[in-house]
Amino acid sequence: MVCFRLSPAPGSGLVLLCLVLGAVSSYALEVNVTDSEKATCLYAKWQMNFTIQYNTTSKNFKTATISDFSTATYNGSVCGNDQNNPKIVVQFGSGFSWTVTFTKKESAYLIDSISFSYNLSDNATFPDAKEKGILTVHDFVGFRIPLNNIFRCNSLSTLEKNGVVQYYWDVHVQAFVQNGTVSTKEFLCEKDKTSTTVVPTISTTTPSPTTTPTPKEKPEVGSYSVNNSNGTCLLATMGLQLNITHDKVASVININPNTTDFTGSCQPQTALLRLNSSNIKYLDFVFAVKNENRFYLKEVNVSMYLVNGSVFSIANNNLSYWDAPLGSSYMCKKEQTVSVSGAFQINTFDLRVQPFNVMEGKYSTAQECSLDDDTILIPIIVGAGLSGLIIVIVIAYLIGRRKSYAGYQTL
Repeated sequence: MVCFRLSPAPGSGLVLLCLVLGAVSSYALEVNVTDSEKATCLYAKWQMNFTIQYNTTSKNFKTATISDFSTATYNGSVCGNDQNNPKIVVQFGSGFSWTVTFTKKESAYLIDSISFSYNLSDNATFPDAKEKGILTVHDFVGFRIPLNNIFRCNSLSTLEKNGVVQYYWDVHVQAFVQNGTVSTKEFLCEKDKTSTTVVPTISTTTPSPTTTPTPKEKPEVGSYSVNNSNGTCLLATMGLQLNITHDKVASVININPNTTDFTGSCQPQTALLRLNSSNIKYLDFVFAVKNENRFYLKEVNVSMYLVNGSVFSIANNNLSYWDAPLGSSYMCKKEQTVSVSGAFQINTFDLRVQPFNVMEGKYSTAQECSLDDDTILIPIIVGAGLSGLIIVIVIAYLIGRRKSYAGYQTL
């Protein structure tokens, strides 16, 4: 645990903030704000990341993912007073910041608003960005929580605006803490009320120079969709099996669609489908348009918890799978493998995706993968049959000639 002790904010006393890193049982961010008497007045621990779509100098769209908060500072986080509301402020990266404010209303407090600022001038995060400078998205939340209750939402929550998607999970927060003691009484978000977290069984082998994962049965097929203001903009149906090699240990994980949440976003040139569950922080499928008339799977990002307590993360934005014309869907009923890296592959079953130009919430005509195309077998079978017939004829001819030659010798 790495703790940061900041200078006292005016009127708020000492602010103690801790960032917990590297352990699966911990939270990525944790903050404890104290008043002038060193009593806790505002407490939160949570995980978050962001995807940002931006325009490039070549008039294409790219998507940047922000998930590294190792350099975070927390200047400006305050308990609040009669003139100012309580707020948590996080600074990270090069010119990035995130702020959440709270208000009190009668016997409840509200998560009032969330603001996120990002710096398009940061070339490392936004290579070839056409625009420059700091942009801010502001979202009014207005979520009401009873006083002396800690709000909990382990499920994935998202905010989407102006090409920016904010992802939050494992959230615990309490503002206006009474008597300096964080409450043990939880107020749950709707998703946590209606779902039970089930940890999928993960088969692993004992570490050795070479290991083989325990075979898994075929995964259950799930249906996923993404909506925007115009209706359904992305459709996906597939069974997913993850093959992971970490520290010479191979694992096979079947994704259970019944315990998997999904979200995403749709833009003119890119589309995102994000899956998450109790042990998968995020599994991103990023689609892109190429040559203005086709789409393909361009990028896969994953971050998940392994059974040994470590976090496994892989990203590859240079893929080329599931290629099909715009206005159609891509389909592959047979097992297909997406090789993200040497340590991470995804096996798909009964796959069908359409990330662009979805009409009336239904799939368009499908372009089938070569594995499903049985028509190629017809010329192969015919050719093999003809070759076999020719061989038989040649052998019979040679045998016949031998017998004829032997007969002339006898005469």
